[in-house]
Amino acid sequence: MQQYLALCQRIIDEGIWIENQRTGKRCLTVINADLTYDVSNNQFPLITTRKSFWKAAIAEFLGYIRGYDNAADFRKLGAKTWDANANENAVWLANPHRKGPDDMGRVYGVQGRAWRKPNGEHLDQLRKIVNNLSQGIDDRGEIMTFYNPGEFDLGCLRPCMHTHTFSLLGDTLYLTSYQRSADVPLGLNFNQVQVFTFLALMAQITGKKPGLAYHKIVNAHIYEDQLELMRDVQLKREPFPLPQLEINPDIKTFEDLETWVTLDDFKVEGYQCHEGIKYPFSV
Repeated sequence: MQQYLALCQRIIDEGIWIENQRTGKRCLTVINADLTYDVSNNQFPLITTRKSFWKAAIAEFLGYIRGYDNAADFRKLGAKTWDANANENAVWLANPHRKGPDDMGRVYGVQGRAWRKPNGEHLDQLRKIVNNLSQGIDDRGEIMTFYNPGEFDLGCLRPCMHTHTFSLLGDTLYLTSYQRSADVPLGLNFNQVQVFTFLALMAQITGKKPGLAYHKIVNAHIYEDQLELMRDVQLKREPFPLPQLEINPDIKTFEDLETWVTLDDFKVEGYQCHEGIKYPFSV
């Protein structure tokens, strides 16, 4: 929580105003931010200085793990986060590669589970990582990336949090996640939840101990219409202790994640928070 608040204050104190072409708004921006989450002690990084919603974040990442490419499948899991990009993005609606309503194209989990080789075959990046880690193997390349510039035109959105690297030291598993862009007041906590949960799940299904999760952000920003709420409201509040994430211990294999796991298999214990803040969202 203190890391998050320190980043917010750093942006306010040191940020440079940058015009964002996509949204037509200015962003107060800093380059390079590093956050660390203690998964080993289950210090779940859920924001406490405003109400934060964690379920959609986990549901979305579960869809990535399954390689979903349709917003309807994400909705069934409990995440509506892809509805607008799949169905309201004018550029994507005019894209000849779009298959129809709710189609997202080759984004995020599709790349992670079915990266297309030059010969037309598919490479399952995540399956390789799970297989190696389950055998105690770290080849220094336990990397899953969603960032495929050669196929940007085949999807509705290029990824923000784009690459995840797992590292195994003895029987302890670590994760380093890379994010090119972060809307700090509104979107960042969503990504924090996902980084933490990804390491916790991968450690559980590979029989390892979770260690630390490292979250590297390149461009961290606050939009101009969010600044007053962050500076004058959220940063004035005292944070509460971090809650804990409880994951169903019956989740034991990669196949479990691919088939029967739902949001009912995740619970947050001890979450105290201040009232919500309605930050403007920039599409």
